[in-house]
Amino acid sequence: MSEIRDILLDTTEKILKDHCTKEVISSLEQGLWPDELWNILEQTGITNISIAEELQGSGGTFGDALSVLQVVGRYAAPIPLAETLLAKWILSSCNIPFHEGPLAIVMHSSLNGIRFKKTTSGWTLSGIARKVGWARFAKSFVVLGYVDESLVTAKVSSDLVTINMGENLAGEPQDELIFNNVEVEKKDVAILPDFLDKSLLFTRGALTRVALMSGALERILDLTVQYANERQQFGRTIGRFQAVQQQLAVLAGEVTAAGIAAKIAISESEEEASWSSTALAKIRLGQAVGITTPIAHQVHGAIGFTDEHILQQSTRRLWVWREEFGNETVWADWLGEKVLLNGHESLWSLVTNTNLIMKRKD
Repeated sequence: MSEIRDILLDTTEKILKDHCTKEVISSLEQGLWPDELWNILEQTGITNISIAEELQGSGGTFGDALSVLQVVGRYAAPIPLAETLLAKWILSSCNIPFHEGPLAIVMHSSLNGIRFKKTTSGWTLSGIARKVGWARFAKSFVVLGYVDESLVTAKVSSDLVTINMGENLAGEPQDELIFNNVEVEKKDVAILPDFLDKSLLFTRGALTRVALMSGALERILDLTVQYANERQQFGRTIGRFQAVQQQLAVLAGEVTAAGIAAKIAISESEEEASWSSTALAKIRLGQAVGITTPIAHQVHGAIGFTDEHILQQSTRRLWVWREEFGNETVWADWLGEKVLLNGHESLWSLVTNTNLIMKRKD
């Protein structure tokens, strides 16, 4: 880890420790935007990490951004930093200027198929996009779609779109957007460069979830061990009971294994996302979430489910991030398809060489 990254992570840690409290997270779930937290991150340049300085960014690598997102996940920070960084990367790759403030992404999928129509003055966008994270708080939307066989993107002001509010399991915004012949200027629409295909976009998105999940898993381990060493039953702390110790050992093992998978994926994606290590990490972290969150809640007992305790703020987000950009079942299917496609000769290399990069064909 470089000295610059050390400073970056230390700065992020201090900001979130001071400004990402349980009350701030709860307020977001009541519909209040954490303006102070976002503004401080923006002023320090953290919301522009991994974007080149000549393209309005703060510089740094994709690995730097992922490392920051691990800290964000650890604190369950109620902000769309992952979405904003991904959106800015798309815009900067297409030479479309962006402004400060949070951004939301409308990915092309079965849920979101926005139609692009060229006009004499620019473009019009029509359609309905569902389950768009953080839409109500975004200044602009980065909309992805197809024109003929080409993947295109458009920057659309949030003022031009009708927003029907919803939320995910973590209480974070997950809204429906209605595009009713929204007019967009030519300068705000571009065909994505050849290297930036649907597979790379999805892999980058999945890596952001790997980073967030790994941070959150570390948090629930710390909370659970701390609670087990404080909570007393029958004259001693529950952490001294063998049954609880066994559960804590399983929890620690899963978090460690998941953390190693995340570390490998991040290190191999320093400049660009590695498909194979992302697949393995998304699978391993998804499995870990399914094992660790029940243990954490079992050790905490009923209190871990209450609004008064912070554990549920992390576990609910883990359940959400696990499903986003493909859960472990989806990625396991893709990985299996890739192994079968490449033949049995590739299997040993995949198992023993984490530097092997395989790109999924859509």
